[in-house]
Amino acid sequence: MKNKLYVGNLSYQMSESDLEAAFGNFGTVQSARIITDRDTGRSKGFGFVEMENDDQAQECIENLDGKELSGRNIRVNIAQDKRTNKPGRF
Repeated sequence: MKNKLYVGNLSYQMSESDLEAAFGNFGTVQSARIITDRDTGRSKGFGFVEMENDDQAQECIENLDGKELSGRNIRVNIAQDKRTNKPGRF
């Protein structure tokens, strides 16, 4: 599944609907989520966007990675699977 994107260096004022609108210019957004601090509720400055298919995700990378969005140059790439922290594994 290469249609889930990591989006970094987001403005702390950006909302999930702003993120969805920016990526919606390049295809159908399945979900857009900004990660927040669990104690304060404040944005951590990164999030994830899931596009409808791999081609749309690739188009987002080509058109948005390194580009300015809400005053910041964002990073966009394929999201990595969450790593497990099992003892004895590196």
